[in-house]
Amino acid sequence: MTQNLTEEQIKKRRKENLLDDATKELNEWTGDDTAVEIHLFQMFSEVFKRHNKDEGDALFIVGTKTTTPSLSEVSSAPVKPWLFSRVLALLGLSFALLTLLFLVFHSDKAVPGMVFIGSLAVPFSLAIMFFEINVYKNISVFQATEVFLIGGIASLIATMVLYQLIPSGNGVDLVSALTIGFIEETGKLLIIGYFINSFRVNYIFNGMLIGACVGAGFAVFETSGYTGEFGLVTLFVRSWQAIGTHTIWSAIIGAAIILAKGRHKPVKGKTMVRPKFLRFYVLAVLLHAGWDWQAPTPFLSAFDIQKWLIIIVGWIAIFVLIDAGLREVRTLQGQRIIN
Repeated sequence: MTQNLTEEQIKKRRKENLLDDATKELNEWTGDDTAVEIHLFQMFSEVFKRHNKDEGDALFIVGTKTTTPSLSEVSSAPVKPWLFSRVLALLGLSFALLTLLFLVFHSDKAVPGMVFIGSLAVPFSLAIMFFEINVYKNISVFQATEVFLIGGIASLIATMVLYQLIPSGNGVDLVSALTIGFIEETGKLLIIGYFINSFRVNYIFNGMLIGACVGAGFAVFETSGYTGEFGLVTLFVRSWQAIGTHTIWSAIIGAAIILAKGRHKPVKGKTMVRPKFLRFYVLAVLLHAGWDWQAPTPFLSAFDIQKWLIIIVGWIAIFVLIDAGLREVRTLQGQRIIN
């Protein structure tokens, strides 16, 4: 019994060391050299608590001249988003009712609603989560919606243009998967950079939010298109998989742009060749490529292990960038006090 317990402790220690090494490496890309502690239950602790309507309203009434806090008022405490879970529950219930309408009453009129809500639920809820995480509260709901809709469609257009210029193959082999990852992440990158310049934002959390909104819009319209082409089975698969795809990949790229562009400077071509950007951009491309690639190893294909590993790596990067965002708040507030 003692020997078994010791083996379990050794395995746990190895997992912790592996996670610490991963977060430390990613954190070095942001300019720090320490491991990042990930506390899932702490971050999402507010999800399981009761919140009234006024609390929800307060989260949405931000981004105006009167509701954007000064730098000294910005909180550097660990972020604890919760409203996104209510949005997800609302959309999930709507999808369930539409599915019931389709299955029980055989109403084909429910199908367009199923496609729309099913494609929207997870990406849009994640975008709301990043909206909550933006502690600067300097981007309004209208602006975020603009990025979600126009940015999502524009990034698809940019991607289609790149597909015309670059042969991509079928996405099954590794080269094709890498090409597709490069094309789609670059298409979204162009639109993310445009909105960062347009809104003149300078904070990591701002970049994450804009990136997440572009990626979420991209994911919604892409899933809707694939569902129309391949049927409702595609919708049921892609809807849950959206927790670890375009929305978080684009959030990573948005944060990387802010890290690389410099304070109060626009995004330029030289921004894209700086290591702080390139490392995270390449990570996003590799995550995308790994998602599309059909690995020859049956073990990885079984139970979607390959996709779960990609989801985990993507979220580890997000947690590291959240930590970097909070560190940025503390740094800026410290500089303000000194000045």
